[in-house]
Amino acid sequence: MSIEIKVPVLPESVADATIATWHVQPGEAVSRDQNLVDIETDKVVLEVVAPEDGQLAEILHGEGDTVLAEQVIARFVAGAKAGQEVSKAEAEAAPVAEVAEEAGNDALSPSVRRLVAEHNVDVSKVSGSGVGGRITKEDVEAFIKGQGAPAAAPAAAAPAPALGDRSEKRVPMTRLRKRIAERLLEAKNSTAMLTTFNEVNMGPIMALRKQYKDIFEERHGIRLGFMSFYVKAVVEALKRYPEVNASIDGDDIVYHNYFDVSIAVSTPRGLVTPVLRDADKLSVAEIEKGIKELAVKGQQGKLTVDELTGGNFTITNGGVFGSLMSTPIINPPQSAILGMHAIKDRPMAVNGEVVIQPMMYLALSYDHRIVDGRESVGFLVTIKELLEDPTRLLLDI
Repeated sequence: MSIEIKVPVLPESVADATIATWHVQPGEAVSRDQNLVDIETDKVVLEVVAPEDGQLAEILHGEGDTVLAEQVIARFVAGAKAGQEVSKAEAEAAPVAEVAEEAGNDALSPSVRRLVAEHNVDVSKVSGSGVGGRITKEDVEAFIKGQGAPAAAPAAAAPAPALGDRSEKRVPMTRLRKRIAERLLEAKNSTAMLTTFNEVNMGPIMALRKQYKDIFEERHGIRLGFMSFYVKAVVEALKRYPEVNASIDGDDIVYHNYFDVSIAVSTPRGLVTPVLRDADKLSVAEIEKGIKELAVKGQQGKLTVDELTGGNFTITNGGVFGSLMSTPIINPPQSAILGMHAIKDRPMAVNGEVVIQPMMYLALSYDHRIVDGRESVGFLVTIKELLEDPTRLLLDI
């Protein structure tokens, strides 16, 4: 039985998607629920799994192609074994999705169009072997290899001067990287962003962590890190300075009475900011477990749209990469973001004496349209005081 493999229903506000990676090739046998292909949107990566045990018969859209929700991207034959011949009639038993009537550029996939442009190929001379005569990437490559593409313009054909190994590699931006670029420009162009700095002595938290980390891990099954202390301090500071926990919506200022904290996570695809919901109601152990779960999902590309949506305030920790100081960019529509950095031993003046202490710079970038200097500085000082005396987090003082 032939089954159409379709693009899943895309998240709200997502118009189209890109075929990221095919994990199975035509002729390979797969098991039910085995991942066939990753489809990338500008928010998440969606997995399309095998509906039954069987064999992938044909791929209609290759990696790099742009596809729409519920568009047919492959054909699957249930019950077929690996290497078993699948007849063309069987593979095409289901209705065929839109097929190009002629080999014009509009009927070509993005990857084929790039290849045609690079080699100046006249597509009218290329025979298509795909469904309905569609020209595939393999067809163009065979044409180039067998017959050669028409000569390019003389200027383009001129050999480059011999300057040694000066090769370049051009790859298209991923959808996530495009979205990150859009968000960064949006933040720079639509907010009155300023950054204020402070520094914190991390000695007390490091001593507390050293004393209780083994007991904590044994009791809760999770390592005691620094991020739970950062989140606790941020939540308390947000309660004291509600402007930092607010956002602008048109001509209104929206004050949020809940505390959803976005945690910046670096993934192979780029930086994402999954949300830790109701952080004010979570214990230290629950915060550590929540952050670890989000980080693992981010690395595996399994974060959901709900986990990436919302958030009133963002924490980013460039210190894990060695950053000493930075000016983080606000994550719209939030009004502020806190940057944590590397902890370094530095000489500090304490009671008239020079003492070596583990110090960390704090950076708060904020939207000056909603947060004034007094609130921004007070917010950062509150975090500094809470981190330097973590007992205050427990006593709520």
